Amino acid sequence: MAREAALQVLFAADVSRKLTADLASQNFEDVQHSFSLPGKARTRAHELVVGVSDHLERIDERIASSSANWKVSRLATVDRNILRLATYELMFEPETPTEVILDEAIEITRRFAGETSRAFVNGVLDLIAREVRGAAA
Repeated sequence: MAREAALQVLFAADVSRKLTADLASQNFEDVQHSFSLPGKARTRAHELVVGVSDHLERIDERIASSSANWKVSRLATVDRNILRLATYELMFEPETPTEVILDEAIEITRRFAGETSRAFVNGVLDLIAREVRGAAA
């Protein structure tokens, strides 16, 4: 639930061109009332939004280097933000198991993106996981 809420906040901020570290908390506060999340999930969603926003440049660089022939700015907005969310966790949250991150990202892709997105997101995240965590996903 937290990841889905974070994705929706990131999506809205990205579309409105307000996906910056300075605006991350404000973006979350602007839309958090739309989610009926338990306290821990709400806190986790906020952490994810702020984390992605704080490290956006490094995350986008990693995605760009792992998605041959695709500029991050040209990716579908949903795909881009699913990748950002999972890449943030892979890069900056080593305590979260790789399999959990990848499984959740693919499940969210299944719910929010097109059928072809699943294979693309899975392929990019598999490469990122191997590069960042040194293990096959």
